[in-house]
Formats: sequence, C-alpha cells, structure tokens
Amino acid sequence: MNSRSGSKLNSLLLSFFLFFVVTTHLFFVHVLADSHFEGFDAEEEDGVEEETLDPNLLRSPPVTQSQSSIPLDPKSEISSDPDPKEDLNLDTPSKPQSDVPRQTATSFEYWDEDEFEGLPVEHPPVEEAPKVAENATPNDPDPKTAKKPEKIAASKKSFTVEIVCGSFLIAFIINYFTGKRENENLALSWAAKFATKDSIFEKNFSLLGVGDGDDSPLLLKEGQNVFKFYASGRRYCQGLLATMELKSRHDLISRLFNLVVPCRDEISFEVYMNDDAMDQVIFALAKKKLAKGMQKEMNDLQRFASLMTPPSARKWVAEELSVISESKEVAGDLIAEAVLEQVFGEKAFEKYGKDFISMHFSDQHPGIHKKMLLFKFALPDVNHMADMTRLVALVPYYIDLVGRYKLSSQARSKTDVARLKAAQEAYKELQSARQEALQKKKAERKKMLEESEAKLSAEAIRKKEAKERSRQLKKAMPKVKMTRAN
Repeated sequence: MNSRSGSKLNSLLLSFFLFFVVTTHLFFVHVLADSHFEGFDAEEEDGVEEETLDPNLLRSPPVTQSQSSIPLDPKSEISSDPDPKEDLNLDTPSKPQSDVPRQTATSFEYWDEDEFEGLPVEHPPVEEAPKVAENATPNDPDPKTAKKPEKIAASKKSFTVEIVCGSFLIAFIINYFTGKRENENLALSWAAKFATKDSIFEKNFSLLGVGDGDDSPLLLKEGQNVFKFYASGRRYCQGLLATMELKSRHDLISRLFNLVVPCRDEISFEVYMNDDAMDQVIFALAKKKLAKGMQKEMNDLQRFASLMTPPSARKWVAEELSVISESKEVAGDLIAEAVLEQVFGEKAFEKYGKDFISMHFSDQHPGIHKKMLLFKFALPDVNHMADMTRLVALVPYYIDLVGRYKLSSQARSKTDVARLKAAQEAYKELQSARQEALQKKKAERKKMLEESEAKLSAEAIRKKEAKERSRQLKKAMPKVKMTRAN
C-alpha cells in the first residue's frame, strides 16, 4: 500500500512537473515573440473566444501604426475585439497580394509615441458641413448658389467707371465728326455767299482762292476750326487774307465749355496796302469796352492815337461804339455820311451792326507789312449769312477810300512831328538795347577769363605776371629817337 501510494504520488508529481515545464516554455516563447514591442501588451478581454495559434504565426510582425493595418492572409488572421468602437482593423486600399508580404496584425492597448519618431500620421478626411446663414429658413435656397445683394451691387459698381469712360469715348467720336461737318458747312456757306460768281469779292478782285487755275479751291483748311480765303488783283492793295476762326465744335470738352462761357464764330480780314497808296493814317473803331483794350495793347494806337469825343455839329457813330484816331480830321473823313447810313448810324447799327467787332487802319503796324487795314466781324449761322452783307461790303469800300485819301498840310505836319519823335524814341531804344548787349557780352567774356585764370597753375600765373610787368616797364620807358649823323 505504501509502495503503491508512493508510486502514485511520484507519478502525480512528475506529471505536475512536466505540465509546469511545458507551460513555462510556452510562456517564454510567447514573450520572446513580442520582445520587439516594448511597452505593448496584447489586448486580452473577457468574453473573447481564444483560437488555436499556429506556431508559424509567432514570428515578429513588422512595425505598424495602431490606427491602420495591412490586409492579412485568411490563414493567419487573428480575431480582434468584436466591439466596433475598439476595432482597429480598418479597410484601406492595399497593393496586390503578390507584392505585399503576409503580415500579422496585433492590437495593443496603447501606443508609445516616444518610441517611434518621424512616422507620418494619417488623419481621416473631415467633411465640413455647409455653412448656413443664421436667418436661413428651410425654404431658403442653397447659400452657395444664391447670390448675395452685396456681391451684385459690387459687380455693378465695378463696371461703372468702364461704362462712363466708354460712353464718353463714343460721345467724343460722334461729336468729332458732327462738329467737323458743322464747321465745314459754315465755311462753305460763307464762301458760297461772298466768294463765288457775281459776289462781292468776285466783282472787286481778279483772283480768288489759293491757286492760279479755275479749279483751285477757294478755302484753305488749316485746322478743324480754321479756314482761310485769299484774294488779290485790286488797285491800292497787294492782296487780302480772310481767316475764319470758328468754334471748336469737333472737341466735346470745348463744346461743353462754350455752353458755360459763350463765344462766337469770327472772321478777320487783313488787307495789305501798297506803300505809295496809303497816307499817314491811324484809325480804329470798336465797341467801347474793346476799344479801351485795343488802345492799351496796340503800340501804334497807344503811341499816336487817342479816344475821340463825339462831335456835336454832325452825325456820329452809335453810342455803343468808340473811335480812336490820330486826329479829328482823319476820323471825320473816314466816317462818312454813307457809312453812317449803311452801318454805323444809330438805327442802321441796331439792324446791321450786330455782327460788327472792330476795324483798325494803320501805317505803323508792327510786322512785315507796315500799312494794313484790319476788319473783324462775327459770323452768323448758315441760314442767316446774308445778314453780314453790308459789313463785308465795308472791305472794298475802305480799300478805295484809304487808298485815295490824302491828309491836309496842317494834319500832315502834326503827323510828321509825331512820327519823327517816335523814330527818335525807337532809335534810342535800339541804341540802349545794343549797349546792353555789348555790356552783357563784355561781362560774359570777363567771367570766362576769370574762370580760365582760376584754372591755371601757380607757375603759369607767375609767368603771366612777369610778362605783364615787363610789358608795363617797356611802356613806361622814354622813347629815344636815333638819327644818323652826316
């Protein structure tokens, strides 16, 4: 009994010892398999069924992140926590099975971030919810597709400058062509009235226009608002030049300016008298305000003429006009009774003189041509061009009147004295101008010499001073005259 019981006890102890050895061996093998992951323990939870482990699966798995896994072979797949919140095996795209080695996925309780540095962290994309306005209602349209009124107003404002500039450009172009056509029509209307067959200038001049042939143009266009007309072939004068200065209708800005500051179209006549045809005459007729300005600005009027008081013994020009003349005799002779009745009388001027501006005769005119007759009139519109017929008729009338006019001996003596005095003053002014020019030239030469001397070296200055000293000594020595003895 004792021997049997002892043998049973020995066999039991032996069995227990073998079981302990096998268990310890398996435990150490499992620990060695996981020795590559310090600080990581396999997840073991209650209620999870254990599966038999294949010894081939006890190899060390490659380093992976806990948030992702590589698809595993079905034979080596290990079951994990069935809880979806704890599931760490996410479906991610992978390479073909032939290129990716079989790996095992092991879940761990925590991840030691200090152990692995530099690994990229994958963040799942987060879908942003569309922003909804605070005051939006379920029936409101999608805020992305709905245009805000502020954006619409901003888009309209952004094109305001472009629209304004484009409209101004279009208006400028249209006004350019229309204004150009209006000025051309006005100039052609004047030429058709006074420079064609059986007109005033055709009867008084033998050559009209800028050319010699019959087909030569009557008008010369120097600008969009400047036209010129030339006539010659008349006694007492070399020729006549008419210049039409019209409004700048082709310029939109000038047209708008003329609405604020009105101006008129003007035509001026310059008659170049022969030297032997015109006597010593200085005379001007203009409206009162303009006459004062002419006397201050014109040298001949300022030096020789003065404003005339209207005589009481005879008819005179309208009250709106002022006469500037060198003598009363010249003024009385040039303002004849016929002229007063036709244009410059009180009644005639109200009807026919509304387009009159000024009239200026002078034998001391500054410029190339000394003896000239100047007329300046305002141009009416195309439909009322005949209203200035009497004003245009004054041009040939005064050419003949001034060409035939001769001063009396008393008036001539006064004009001779005045012109002699003026000539002396002009000579003095010329001499003073010459002296000033010489003084200026000397001063400039002296300044240049001083600058050149300042640039010289000390040796050159010493030589120059020595030369100047010797010259002065020679000059101071007495002159000795030597004679040859017989």
